Amino acid sequence: MHTKLTALFVPIDAVGHVNAAIGQAEVLILAGHRVVFAVSDQWRGRLTKYGIEEVLLHYDTYDNDKDPAREWADRLQENGVIKKDSTAIDNLINMMNLMPYMIENAKILDTLLEGLIPKIKPDVILVDHGLELTSVVKSGIPWVLVNSCNPLVHFDYPELPPPLSGLPAIGHRDEWKAFRVQAEKVGQPIRDMINKYLISKGVPPINDNKFVMYINNSKYLNIYGYPLELDYQDMRPLPPKWYRFDNLKRTEKGQPFDIPVSLRDRPGKLIYFSLGSMGSVDVKNMKRLVTILSKSKHRFIVSKGPKHAEYELPDNMWGAATVPQIQVLSLVDLVITHGGNNTTTETFSFGKPMIVMPLLADQWDNAQRVHEKGFGIRLDAYKCSESELLTAIDKLLNDKKLIENLKTISKRIQSDNSIAKLPELIEKLVNKHDINNN
Repeated sequence: MHTKLTALFVPIDAVGHVNAAIGQAEVLILAGHRVVFAVSDQWRGRLTKYGIEEVLLHYDTYDNDKDPAREWADRLQENGVIKKDSTAIDNLINMMNLMPYMIENAKILDTLLEGLIPKIKPDVILVDHGLELTSVVKSGIPWVLVNSCNPLVHFDYPELPPPLSGLPAIGHRDEWKAFRVQAEKVGQPIRDMINKYLISKGVPPINDNKFVMYINNSKYLNIYGYPLELDYQDMRPLPPKWYRFDNLKRTEKGQPFDIPVSLRDRPGKLIYFSLGSMGSVDVKNMKRLVTILSKSKHRFIVSKGPKHAEYELPDNMWGAATVPQIQVLSLVDLVITHGGNNTTTETFSFGKPMIVMPLLADQWDNAQRVHEKGFGIRLDAYKCSESELLTAIDKLLNDKKLIENLKTISKRIQSDNSIAKLPELIEKLVNKHDINNN
């Protein structure tokens, strides 16, 4: 019997990152380990059902009574990150406007962790964060860098398309270069600000292969979730001490879901439509897309998002503020998504074709990768016409070769169950550290 370990998770305080952390936590708990999450007050009572201990952090910069999905959605919309006619570089510039706020929050988190780590006494710390946490680096405890985004955000190498650009992987090198020049110009003041803080804390500055995620690789272990069939290893091998899983998918076993009665006996294929907790905050665009989909002969399950009460669904749809996505994905024939990393990898694991409508950040890259690998179609969430969207739906639903290919990939992913290997990796890491330090 292995020793029971304590794993401390420090995820970015946003729904997608916390959900990915839950997926990792589930397999560690199943292996008999103790799991603690350091998250904001906004997550109170949301994690205990998984067997996770909550250590709640108070931020004066947050509305601690606000739903975490609504918190980020509102900030992104207020800063122009989610809006019509936003290109990838526009998107990046507006995201950079949020970075001073995020840096201040990271400093608060760092201070809180300095006091918490000695109390929690973790054997390992798993960090899915956009900024280097000096409290973790200096703790002497082995830590794992977790990437729950598209792999490119940690692999900014010349052989690969630039992160957050949505540019094709083949050709277009001049566009790669132009995007990098603009991105470096926008990002350098932020990098300088972060490096000044790190050096003041006695921690090395950020290296050159980091972009937006201003955190260095862990010298212990680095992990990410991305299907082999979509990954970029055909263009560049992984750096040392990086390990790939097909996904970081949670099980949602405690959330049973049946096809709603209102849809059960209707004709047509079943389609899941979600622009994520952040994308769905633009109610005007959600209404536009729902109106188009109402003209389809198919049925839709809709994740309506934080502003669910502000719009209605037509007769061929059923929806709620949130739905148990994992259970829904197993039932549907097609997914229309924003291209968030969790949704992309989870949809892939169930072998469903995708229409991807990117809105921000790594969604651009996921949309492009799905499109260029032939597993779906990339469309503009704001500009796609009725004809484009309805035609794309029927094209994918009628592509028998693609559907069979995705079923084969799904069988491989579910058979490999790669995330189940995480406990062994963590146990070996901690044991090796103990041997080296005793």
